[in-house]
Amino acid sequence: MQNKALIVGASGVVGSATAKVLAEAGWDVTGLARKPGRQENVTPLVADLLDPASLGTALADVAPTHVFIASWLRQPTEAENIRVNGAMVRNLLDALRPAASVRHVALVTGLKHYLGPFEAYGKGTLPQTPFREEQDRLDIENFYYAQEDEVFSAASRDGFNWSVHRPHTIIGKAVGNAMNMGTTLAVYAAICRETGRPFRFPGVETQWNGLTDMTSANVLAHHMLWASTTPEAANEAFNVVNGDIFRWSWMWQRIAAYFGIEAAPFDGTVRPLEEQMADDAAIWREIAERENLVEPDIDRLISPWHTDADLGRPIEVVTDMSKSRRMGFTVYQPTDDAFTGLFDELRSERLIP
Repeated sequence: MQNKALIVGASGVVGSATAKVLAEAGWDVTGLARKPGRQENVTPLVADLLDPASLGTALADVAPTHVFIASWLRQPTEAENIRVNGAMVRNLLDALRPAASVRHVALVTGLKHYLGPFEAYGKGTLPQTPFREEQDRLDIENFYYAQEDEVFSAASRDGFNWSVHRPHTIIGKAVGNAMNMGTTLAVYAAICRETGRPFRFPGVETQWNGLTDMTSANVLAHHMLWASTTPEAANEAFNVVNGDIFRWSWMWQRIAAYFGIEAAPFDGTVRPLEEQMADDAAIWREIAERENLVEPDIDRLISPWHTDADLGRPIEVVTDMSKSRRMGFTVYQPTDDAFTGLFDELRSERLIP
């Protein structure tokens, strides 16, 4: 029986990478999104996860064996995040119930499982690092927990297996994505090169000098493929990172070198990208028109608020991968290669100069 994947959030960083990996592995892949893009060997499906009636109609003829949920909608408060994003997962799994075809559901969350939601991100009493999957939930409202609980409830009701995947900051390509550090830094570097402005690290000293890790969208996609087809990995939560660790004081130099600019010395002053790039829309449009780039709207490419949140954390953030390694997952990618691979892809598709 051929594996049939339904990827929810197929136009995003994680969803598009997962669709590519599964299609290359010979899966029948359907990509669900409100505005699905065109992707080779992926059947697009337009649906709104917050509209149960239209969702049921859209999924009436879809009978996936595996569901990969990589979608969320940012709301102004965590209470709204919980209400909206919990409902999205619940509506999806309710709509799939009549076909009784689902064998596995993979849910992508992230390290806010350990760090708390954006309203309390990196504040208060923080857990010990490296983060490990057996650490308890924080005693605070968190929409990741609400999403997990919806999956657990449906799995108990309908008899499918599940996996939860907790990546660190994800490196991958997507346009119009809510959280995209790699493309944000590429656009920032291109603007610094264009204007002669210093390429300044926007975060805090703890992130500049401390150890950290990240997650390639490709590594995450392979991890979901592995967990959804490995019996020993069923009904488990996993951290997912590239496998290396680095300091931003080193990585900042690597990124600057790729774009042919100098990395400004870090003097300990926090200079958020949201402030540095607040007036850059016109500059980017000029660059895009001159270089014949395909996306002149800077807001479709960058998410400085998210990059600032990551690089402003007051603790060193590293993530333990031992659980996956012990079970046999061995995919690895150096994070500097993940960055340069993304930059190469953005250039080849005329998204950056």
